[in-house]
Amino acid sequence: MTTVDVVQRKVLRVLAGTQVLGSAGVTIGLTVSALAAASLSGSDTVGGVAQTSAVLGSALFALPAARLAARSGRRPALIAGYGIGALGAVCAAIGVITESWQVVVAALLLFGAAGAANLSTRYAAADLADPSRRARSMALVVWMATVGAVAGPNLAEPAGKVARALDLPVNAGPFLLSAVVFAAAGVFVLALLRPDPLTIARSRAAVVTPAHCAGGVADTRGSWQVWRSLSGQARLALSAIALCHTAMVGLMSMTPVHMNHAGSSLSVVGIVISLHVAGMYIASPVFGWLADRVGRVPVLAIGSALVVAAAAIAGMAESHDAPQLAIGLTVLGFGWSAGLVSGSALLTESVSPDDRPAAQGLSDLLMNVAGAAGGIAAGVVVATWSFAALGLVVGVTALPLLVVCLFAALR
Repeated sequence: MTTVDVVQRKVLRVLAGTQVLGSAGVTIGLTVSALAAASLSGSDTVGGVAQTSAVLGSALFALPAARLAARSGRRPALIAGYGIGALGAVCAAIGVITESWQVVVAALLLFGAAGAANLSTRYAAADLADPSRRARSMALVVWMATVGAVAGPNLAEPAGKVARALDLPVNAGPFLLSAVVFAAAGVFVLALLRPDPLTIARSRAAVVTPAHCAGGVADTRGSWQVWRSLSGQARLALSAIALCHTAMVGLMSMTPVHMNHAGSSLSVVGIVISLHVAGMYIASPVFGWLADRVGRVPVLAIGSALVVAAAAIAGMAESHDAPQLAIGLTVLGFGWSAGLVSGSALLTESVSPDDRPAAQGLSDLLMNVAGAAGGIAAGVVVATWSFAALGLVVGVTALPLLVVCLFAALR
């Protein structure tokens, strides 16, 4: 086993632990964000704006984080993301305490930086990975989010009880707990993510291709400059990640609304969404293994096919048919996982080490903006037509990606 292999194993262990903490922190806060904003403002619309604010925060932080990683490495970028997220969580708690929904919504923009840090851990896992295991390394980190995503919502209620015992508003408790968890994730990275995987990856690349560096200083071109130089495969990866995420957010966000029309209980809705979240993360090692064995583009084709199938299954389900909706959303989670893992691996190996942070930051920016737009568009489609129409729109939108991936895989 080489020195790089030893370092990579350590990096994966640290990133796995970081992902557990980070994903728990995000889900703890998001569990109450819409409820807190809606109860303070008296408007469900403001509750939806609060959720969107966190997504936009992740998008806004993606490019600055990429720039920081390009200049200083993964560790400073991750620490900054979790630090800003912790600050946002504290500010959100202050908004709840002062009964200001405006402060809560604004604070969630900062809170979203932690979500961006969570997303970027998958790329840190790929920096030193052997190309034959790159997708599996990324998938392992994505898979570890399952632990945090499951634990987080279940910690929100105990945090609220602690807040009440301290004479604070119940909804302030989960935000304060998120701040503590984000701070722990930042300290974890600061103490243990040494050496920095991106710094080592660049050093190795410079030995082989010195042109990537000038005077020992890495080229830190901006994301939009990098976009103009991306290959066709890199652009395919960017498009696939954004489309799979848009489809996931659109269908997932409107499923509870659709089920509510039949009077489904919150517990039934919760089971359906829990199965969807499980599908997003639990199968990621399988898709990572497939991407390493059969190739990135064929797994992208599988992911887009699963999205099309999920749109058909969920879209044709009646509002009272929880089993069919559960199947559809679980398949949708699988499609998202396949697209994210294989697309991220394809993007990483399609650009030079110096350009990777910028390209990866651009990917996360497009992913989050597309997700926010998908959620808004889904609401408009359902309000104007129906949930079935939303399924049709999602399926038709994903079909071109499936065709392109199939042709690229067969060439």
